[in-house]
Amino acid sequence: MRRVVVTGLGVVAPNGIGKEEFWANCTNGVSGVGKISAFDASTFPIHIAGEVRGFNPNPFIPDSMRKSLKVMSRAARFGVGAAGLALQDSGISIENENPERVGVVVGTGLTPIDIPEIMPVLQKVMLPDGQFDLSSLGANAENPLFPLWLLKYLPNMPSAHISMMYNAQGPNNTVTTACVAGTQAIGEAFRMVARDEADVMIAGGTDSRLDPLLLMAYTSMGTLSRRMDLPPQEVSRPFDRTRDGFVLGEGAGMLILESYDRALKRGARIYAEVLGFGSSFDAYSIIKPDPEARGAARAILNALREAKVDHRDIDYINAHGTSTRLNDQMETMAVKRVFGERAKQIPMSSIKSMIGHSIGASGAIEAVALALTVSKKVLPPTINLHHPDPACDLDYVPNVAREAKPIVTLSTSFGFGGQNGALVMRAV
Repeated sequence: MRRVVVTGLGVVAPNGIGKEEFWANCTNGVSGVGKISAFDASTFPIHIAGEVRGFNPNPFIPDSMRKSLKVMSRAARFGVGAAGLALQDSGISIENENPERVGVVVGTGLTPIDIPEIMPVLQKVMLPDGQFDLSSLGANAENPLFPLWLLKYLPNMPSAHISMMYNAQGPNNTVTTACVAGTQAIGEAFRMVARDEADVMIAGGTDSRLDPLLLMAYTSMGTLSRRMDLPPQEVSRPFDRTRDGFVLGEGAGMLILESYDRALKRGARIYAEVLGFGSSFDAYSIIKPDPEARGAARAILNALREAKVDHRDIDYINAHGTSTRLNDQMETMAVKRVFGERAKQIPMSSIKSMIGHSIGASGAIEAVALALTVSKKVLPPTINLHHPDPACDLDYVPNVAREAKPIVTLSTSFGFGGQNGALVMRAV
């Protein structure tokens, strides 16, 4: 098994596009949460989100492939942009690589359907009682639907577009394990490089669910914060006693992974070494985490086992920290299960307090933050943490960044259905 390192970082996040802006805002506690502008949400019960603003995908798409924009979802565009930023940051000239040894693994989730685009079709088959006779579609030769419409919504399209943009013909995979997807994608790519299945892997996650129907779906489920009495940037408050749900976010994070020896040979800047990945499943509830945190703790222990490090070696945790009552309590319990009395000595923080919860992209954006934490020797804060919760009594780096020298670090992710994932990185 080869040593695997991170040599490139790309991020498209609500509080910054590109690693410099993103990291400066993370360490300064700057939130990217605000009122939704992607559509008119003024009449919705919830009208704020961690929305990416000002992103332009054109610089990352060659003129010869500009037509691809027609079949790219918002998430796919974010993913292509983050991958391009990561490759630029790595210094790799992709045209000089063996394309069969360059791979892509992307975590993502549900892509919202463009309602205005599909309405002409639905109107043609609407019956007087408001129902739809979809069987009549086959009887009509005229189809107003864009011929490649389906390609916007297939979950493998972000990884496919990234591979097409950079002629990556090696291993290719899509991970759709909800909020764990970005973390798991990096874990799977790490193993591919470690097993010498690829020279370079572009790995991470991308997601966007800023859509009227999905906003209402999350609202109906009761997972989103309803704190409209606060400024938008103060609503996401992981581990705080007054938290009442997460803020929906979007974005993408991509990492360039390659072997340690290869990175040294080409004189690459190394952010961190990836040591191990662990996953597990609660088998407890389709929507609620196991309050005893057995599955979450097992994922962390599996990651430590693959990393070949002792739990006493971990000196910082980038928390999942969604700002929901049950998840934050469960994550606190998981850390206590794994680290025992030492749990209170390990600083952990949640950048979701600044960017919201970007679902399939969240673990990847947090992995970018973890690599920068190791490299820059600064712990980003958990902002909006002002009211201690007796059930969440660990060191969450409240409100202000902290200088430190973390050596062995951990990132955790937990998702709907009972998915759990953990990633271990070490300073080099």
